[in-house]
Amino acid sequence: MSSFDYKEELKKIPHKPGVYQYFDKDDVLIYVGKAKDLKNRVSSYFVNDRQLNAKTRVLVRKINRIAFTIVDTEIDAWLLENNLIKKHKPRYNVMLKDDKTYPWIVIKNEPFPRVQWTRKYIKDGSTYFGPYASVGMMHVVLDTIRELFPLRTCNLNLSPEIIAKGKYRICLEYQIGNCKGPCEGLQSKEDYDQNLTNIKDILNGKISVVKTRIKEQLDEAVANLNFELAHQLKIKLDKLENYQSKSTVVSSSITNVDVFSIASDESIAFVNFLRVVNGVVIQTQTLEMKKRLDETDAELLQIAIPEIRNRYKSLSREIIVPFEIEVEGLPDYVKFTVRNWEIRRSCWNFR
Repeated sequence: MSSFDYKEELKKIPHKPGVYQYFDKDDVLIYVGKAKDLKNRVSSYFVNDRQLNAKTRVLVRKINRIAFTIVDTEIDAWLLENNLIKKHKPRYNVMLKDDKTYPWIVIKNEPFPRVQWTRKYIKDGSTYFGPYASVGMMHVVLDTIRELFPLRTCNLNLSPEIIAKGKYRICLEYQIGNCKGPCEGLQSKEDYDQNLTNIKDILNGKISVVKTRIKEQLDEAVANLNFELAHQLKIKLDKLENYQSKSTVVSSSITNVDVFSIASDESIAFVNFLRVVNGVVIQTQTLEMKKRLDETDAELLQIAIPEIRNRYKSLSREIIVPFEIEVEGLPDYVKFTVRNWEIRRSCWNFR
């Protein structure tokens, strides 16, 4: 590492969030990391050897070049880091070297469908929502859904024929109110499906639609003097309000749009994608693109936009881009808007 002067390299690194990459003497990528403050994090590797563990000391001795990419948020840094590790599988990245993908929420294709989370997208007729930028964000959504709408979590076969035979008995989940007992026929398919409709609307960002639906049920319960039901519905409304206040809200005036931006250098580009539904960011993704020639950012976006929209089955009628661009292969109804768009995220505590 005699030709590598880490002090000179550190002078080039800013105090900004981003992703850093270490290369060895053969210019092979050996480690990728993320940081709130790039300069502080990278500098921490070049301290007294006694402050580093054995594996890190070996890593530092092999560093011959440092590259970094500045991003806007910690979530963007996590996405970029994950993408680079999955693509290049650096030798010293052991934590994310298991090919894990982003988490999804899935509504299973089965009688009385379960709502679960998974990292595997299987084409079995189930309905998938996501991917989510972090496990923490996904669990917040899933926990809220389960609080609002009791659903079964067992893996029993709840076909109408088996339920009719009375083979099952309600379990503890029913006793504590987490399930309404469809296994014994205590909950109708219609009632269960209504819960699923509300869940799908929430996962699609249509929280206001669900709130309106519950308010109508609340008014009806009050009119019928069913105050116990009205109280339960009011609790649901309060929980929805609390969840909506924590959501990644951009603007209530924005309906369904796809937002694209791009950052590039001489050899590589990163396309950032945000999917906004009813003013709420419900998906984020970063696509890495290696340049073969001297492609412009506009040319790279022309390739990336159809690919990403097809991958996430986006039907948004408006696409927000940072500059004028023409993209082939999109429906005629899609409108492009050029806008310098700043996304403001709410504060989340991720575990």
